[in-house]
Amino acid sequence: MNRTTKGQWWLYGILTVALVAVAAPFVWMVLGSFKSTTELRQSPPTWWPETASLDNYTQLFSRLDFGTYFLNSTVVAVVVTVGNLLFCSMLGYALAMLEFRGKKVLFTLVMGTLLIPGVVTFVPLFVLVANAGLIDSLPGLILPFLVAPFGVFLMRQFILGLPRDLLDAGRVDGAGELRIFARIILPLCGPALATLGILTFLGSWNNFLWPLVVAQTEDTYTLPVALALYAKGQNSTNYGLLLAGATVVVIPVLAVFLAFQRRVIEGIATTGIK
Repeated sequence: MNRTTKGQWWLYGILTVALVAVAAPFVWMVLGSFKSTTELRQSPPTWWPETASLDNYTQLFSRLDFGTYFLNSTVVAVVVTVGNLLFCSMLGYALAMLEFRGKKVLFTLVMGTLLIPGVVTFVPLFVLVANAGLIDSLPGLILPFLVAPFGVFLMRQFILGLPRDLLDAGRVDGAGELRIFARIILPLCGPALATLGILTFLGSWNNFLWPLVVAQTEDTYTLPVALALYAKGQNSTNYGLLLAGATVVVIPVLAVFLAFQRRVIEGIATTGIK
């Protein structure tokens, strides 16, 4: 066995250990959703359920108004994702290809917001939403997250790599900036848009703290909030219900990622810091 082959085996070994470390909690979550509460609490814990049961899933769909919570999560995640894809790509195009006064200052401000933790702006953002009368409403869950600075940065970096000759050709043909953006830029940004869409959808779908504060009635609860509130009983937490709910919550995100994984990998590989 030569040195190159040994190096490859070490690499495969490290990657295998990393894969097991990442996948093990998800596997335990899925298997645990078929266990009873007693079995989940036993020590030492077990991987495979002694008696697999669908009681947790039956309780999940019968005890909770699952359809309303699922619809709320879907509406919020989809609208936030579409908003980020549109507005982040528009601002990224302006910062990458257009020349205007204050461009560098604006980009510096966008980058500066990446350094500010979300908890710092949480209270001021809540006050703004409350003053706008959007508490306990879906717009209150959506509007504060329609544009993200990371999305602007990602789209700007990708668009910087596109040839400017295409834009010049469009301008020569009499196309305006909006038409150039819609007909030339967006079709070329598929990998970056897929990456931004997946990351935004994942963050919005799993968002817990903001919906917990803004959504104050069951009609506006999202899935993470509903699961956290209803899985906790008077004396103990129903871990089986929590694991079943977490499994259901993960399925849409996993399906979206599997559908666009090639685009995501391509977008991450081709979007560099220029």
